[in-house]
Amino acid sequence: MVVESDGTTLYWETAGSGEPVLLVMGLGMPATGWWRTIPVLARRFRVIAFDNRGCGRSGRPRGPYSLAQLVGDALAVLDAAGEQSAHVYGISLGGMVAQELALRAPSRVRSLVLGATTAGGAEHELPDDETVGFLRRRGSMPPEEGVWASIPYMYGPATLEQAPARVAEDLEQRLRFTPDRDGYLAQLAAAWTHDTSARLEEIGMRTLVLHGNADRIVPIANGRRLAERLPDARFHELDGAGHLYMTDAPDADQIVLRFLRG
Repeated sequence: MVVESDGTTLYWETAGSGEPVLLVMGLGMPATGWWRTIPVLARRFRVIAFDNRGCGRSGRPRGPYSLAQLVGDALAVLDAAGEQSAHVYGISLGGMVAQELALRAPSRVRSLVLGATTAGGAEHELPDDETVGFLRRRGSMPPEEGVWASIPYMYGPATLEQAPARVAEDLEQRLRFTPDRDGYLAQLAAAWTHDTSARLEEIGMRTLVLHGNADRIVPIANGRRLAERLPDARFHELDGAGHLYMTDAPDADQIVLRFLRG
């Protein structure tokens, strides 16, 4: 299904039934990045997922994009799905969008799940220099090469050594819709402007913050700080998990399911 939003089209899909959960994916990845999560949450909820502008099956207008645009896109998908409000689960860049959505339209957010993300601002802890260099180079890489080159940065060492089959399963999904260079850089520009650090106390809904302690893209100190500053948040550390923790920590989706069920 497709909806118009601020000069572009957004692909969205839904699965399951019950209370709605809106999934917002991270940098350069379409809704297929939720391929492990959707079947788990759809057992109890109506899951709504979409491709952010600039990737997958959505339109790819010229950038740079802003977080306000990405929030508007999320609301457009929620409207198209006929839902006045939903639980909102965002990972990485999607977690930044989820924070801004909760601030801009709190009546539309029932609860928040923030995965592998940050409040940004002056207190944000950057990755190591090697990882920062990779993030800057990736936008200029051929799409398939970029996906393969990202492996050491996206997964925990234990998964790479002991469960390479799980990484291979992910790659099959990630290579279905490889990142568009211009779309990736346009989304990255939005991520670099993110800063909710002075407004976190305004986010009053129940929140779960998930973070892997082997995350090289967004170091775990950012997740801890985020949870400490939110008024009604609990923090769950995923041992040995990297940025795509759903692959590293198979119990992560069950943790989210239990939280959403209250």
